[in-house]
Amino acid sequence: MDSMQVCNVPVCELGEGIFWHPERGSFCWFDILGKKLYEQVEDQPVRVIDCPSNASAAARIDEKRLVVAVDDGLHILDMDSKSWEPYLAVEADNSVTRSNDSRVHPSGSFWFGTMGRNAEKEAGSIYHVSQGKLQLLYSNITIPNATCFTEDGATGYFADSALSTVWRVKLDPATGLPQGEREVFLTFEPGIAPDGAVVDADGNFWIALWGAYKVVGFRPDGSSLTEFSLTASNVSCPVFGGKDGSELRATTALEHLDSAARANQPDGGKVFKASTSFRGQVEAMYRL
Repeated sequence: MDSMQVCNVPVCELGEGIFWHPERGSFCWFDILGKKLYEQVEDQPVRVIDCPSNASAAARIDEKRLVVAVDDGLHILDMDSKSWEPYLAVEADNSVTRSNDSRVHPSGSFWFGTMGRNAEKEAGSIYHVSQGKLQLLYSNITIPNATCFTEDGATGYFADSALSTVWRVKLDPATGLPQGEREVFLTFEPGIAPDGAVVDADGNFWIALWGAYKVVGFRPDGSSLTEFSLTASNVSCPVFGGKDGSELRATTALEHLDSAARANQPDGGKVFKASTSFRGQVEAMYRL
């Protein structure tokens, strides 16, 4: 098992939603509970953007604009001016839920999830949005996670962390909409929660395991490929990026750790990195 090293970045209560922004040459991620978006170019000082609510995930529109999933739906952020504007209301009248997890499909459509603020059972959903049109894909999900896609757009993955299960579903490559029923791809033992995930350029599936101190890679057939260990238990989201796409980074969280656990995990809530022999795919931009 290879190990990941700690980045010199701020500590997050709930680090999540890390993505590579190739046009800016930066890694970006959220502290959901801290209501912050962080951006870092290589190992330079981190830039901080305040979020209007519990932002969890984003899609690139162009070099400076993002569509960001927040408490009441989707907003557009100008990263240069740090200004926000509403884009699409989603569950805006439901005070129980917030956004959680997303990825952009190669077609330019955007999958994102909602969940209960206290992980209320089956309070969450997964949505598909394309050019401002919203469609409910899956409901009665407790903690939606692991949303990601193969580079050809023909296969999608998603999880319910509360069930320790990852599903796979065939997709229409032109739209990112499901074709047929989902099937179980991976299951984990109780107490190990599949969290954020990403598919690399070779079709391998990489997932952060909350509570397990690691990011694990699986081949498309579900067999184990390799693992990267971290010195933080609550690993939340991985991504590949950097100039050649081979740098693996992952967010972690302090949420749900008591004072003793926090003291024993001084690296908890930080971002970790590792050089790898794998290559990430360049995520598509969202089409307005």
